[in-house]
Amino acid sequence: MELAGKVALVTGGSGDLGSAISRALARGKMDVAVTYVGEKGRADQVVSEVKDAGCRAWAVQLDQSTIDQPDKVVAATVEHFGRLDVLVNNAAWNIGIPFSDLEALTPEIFDRMYATNLRGPYLLARAAARTMTEQGEGRIVNVASIGGLYPSSSSIAYSSMKAGLIHLTRCLAVALAPSVLVNCVAPGLIEGTRMAGRLPDAVREGAIQRAVLHRAATVDDIAEQVVTFCRTDSINGQVMPIDAGSVFN
Repeated sequence: MELAGKVALVTGGSGDLGSAISRALARGKMDVAVTYVGEKGRADQVVSEVKDAGCRAWAVQLDQSTIDQPDKVVAATVEHFGRLDVLVNNAAWNIGIPFSDLEALTPEIFDRMYATNLRGPYLLARAAARTMTEQGEGRIVNVASIGGLYPSSSSIAYSSMKAGLIHLTRCLAVALAPSVLVNCVAPGLIEGTRMAGRLPDAVREGAIQRAVLHRAATVDDIAEQVVTFCRTDSINGQVMPIDAGSVFN
């Protein structure tokens, strides 16, 4: 798909990875809607950077853990820009709870993880698909985690929801073909991000030790793969781990 002149909605666009994705899409000459939950100042900074690249940009508040906001934000984005061509489901929530501490993983935490990290992306994809299908073309890129492929992440709940997001990717790829392509990136540890800072030390160190490159992934590595999935006309329903070559036993 030709990106120039198209419109992308990047959830969690005010965050470390979301801002890198937004800038990468702007380098492809895409207009970008940047969502945020509470940090409007960070979102406004990303908007400014996208505009500096010669593209239109807009900051819009989104709490995707709610049932009604995904539909409203997608509709507002289409109204603001006149179209929607790409959805990047990047926003997520995590909390560090050791796998062995089942009592600490309360129903409330599990439900919040589900609402934000799995149900929210589905509702956004469902809403975006309406417009993309009418336009005859579109791309959805979900940001999962290698924690969804292997039992290693900030918590059992996080791994479970990211595993669900990976399979949701495959199911949506079937449901929306051939006009809308759906793919997924599965990052490992992304050092230097606020989310990585919330991981238990043992999880963070373990991720680096397992990587054959002996380092973490970078936001730019992941952002460029997202752009590749937006451009592709033949890759569908695929999951790309970006983890510096992690080796799991």
